[in-house]
Amino acid sequence: MVALQKRALPNGSLTLTSLGLGTSPLGGCGVPVSFETFEAVILKAYEQGVRYFDVAPLYGLGKSEHFLGHVLRVHGLRPDVVVSTKAGRLLKPASRSKRAESLYGINWVDPLPFVDEYDYSYDGIMRSFEDSQQRLGLDHIDILFLHDVSGVWHQEKYPLYLGQLRESGYRACDELRRSGAVKAIGLGVNETASVLEVAAEFDLDCSLVAGRYTLLNHAPLTDFFPEARRRGIGIIAGGVYNSGILAEGSQGNALTRTYDYQTAPDSIVRRVKALEAVCERHNVVLAHAASQFVYAHPAVTSVVQGALTTSHVEQNVALISAPIPQAFWMDLRSKGLIPEEAPLPDQGSLALSG
Repeated sequence: MVALQKRALPNGSLTLTSLGLGTSPLGGCGVPVSFETFEAVILKAYEQGVRYFDVAPLYGLGKSEHFLGHVLRVHGLRPDVVVSTKAGRLLKPASRSKRAESLYGINWVDPLPFVDEYDYSYDGIMRSFEDSQQRLGLDHIDILFLHDVSGVWHQEKYPLYLGQLRESGYRACDELRRSGAVKAIGLGVNETASVLEVAAEFDLDCSLVAGRYTLLNHAPLTDFFPEARRRGIGIIAGGVYNSGILAEGSQGNALTRTYDYQTAPDSIVRRVKALEAVCERHNVVLAHAASQFVYAHPAVTSVVQGALTTSHVEQNVALISAPIPQAFWMDLRSKGLIPEEAPLPDQGSLALSG
């Protein structure tokens, strides 16, 4: 077992392990997942020291919440873990409702018989939260993320949904936090601009942001991270492989060599090849470097990664905890592959053997 490093959210309400387990893949995202597989992955993560689990109504259209809650209850794990879920979508009977439009089409395999509809109003958020409580079987949920509150995601409908939050949705979030039903409120998005836009109007404790700070994307160093820290917003980082290429590398096939869910352009492939050359010189796995680079920034409270098997869990734990030579990071800097101002991992504190 590895005793993973922990960091507290800036508001002090919760402490998260350096690695969290995201349950989107376990909801059947493109592949079938049995309850037995789901249970084995959760238990392996707990055995390996992971104490933070992220879920959402969208994942398997309710299935991931049902499965996660059952595993936590049956095995008595709830008192030891932090659980986050999301609001902004309501699940409606598939036979009588139209599914919400999505930026990325998700093929849920064997989902529950529901479709998702967007609703960021007071009633929508309250109903979403209560439905999640029922599916999870929990009397409180530690973190509630507003799912896909994003101009990139909703495009021309973004003003409509942001208007719902301004009119009444923020009030629901405030009531849930003040009542103790949740300990932290944030956004769960794939971009940074909406986090700062919402934070200018409503007090956020944290946000789950996917793919914005990686070995290939350093933009948050100059604007987003400083402002998030000033406002006391803890960042939970997802998508540290930019949807695939930093895990599969430059030689991956067309389906896995993706950058932000699209086929990686030549410019990105060239940068990945340059990263791989440094990795080869220092005998470092690219995905290993990708995980630790993100967690090295003090604005990042936890890194969330998915897993489909127990071996994936073990690999993810090893990637974020095993030492990387400092010379490797210096080599990346000297070649301009990471900025001078990017914080580097403190190898003495990434993990302690336990």
